[in-house]
Amino acid sequence: MSEQGTIAGAGRAPLHLWIVGVLSLLWNAMGAFDYLMTQSRSEWYMSQFSPEQLDYFYSFPLWADAAWALGVWGAFFGSLALLLRRSWAVWLFGVSIAGLVLTSIYNFVLTNGAELMGEGAEVWVLTLLIWGITLALFFYARWLTAQGVLR
Repeated sequence: MSEQGTIAGAGRAPLHLWIVGVLSLLWNAMGAFDYLMTQSRSEWYMSQFSPEQLDYFYSFPLWADAAWALGVWGAFFGSLALLLRRSWAVWLFGVSIAGLVLTSIYNFVLTNGAELMGEGAEVWVLTLLIWGITLALFFYARWLTAQGVLR
């Protein structure tokens, strides 16, 4: 630890910040891409889904679409904030968690979204992976802020 209390020394970000930041940006860019392709009803992208799945996606109520947007864009911009070494990454990842909570309620409690996405463990594995990464990024950003790495 340096005099300033950072784990990376005066003015330098630790290597793990760049690794996590770039990997999280790539991961969250995939979510943003999925969101944009679904919202724009991109024919080439949406052709991979069944008619039942398309009906499900296109019937989201406004609040569920808004929650999905908060989850996706909060995470994407939170990753950018990490790379810019800004403490508001914590807030953005918090917004992402709120969006994920609401989206999960819609998909798993209020509708049969999980059932429509497929049989077996893959839907649950992907969901747990999304939750795990989202929470890890939130706590990572909080830790970096406490260490003085994010300003």
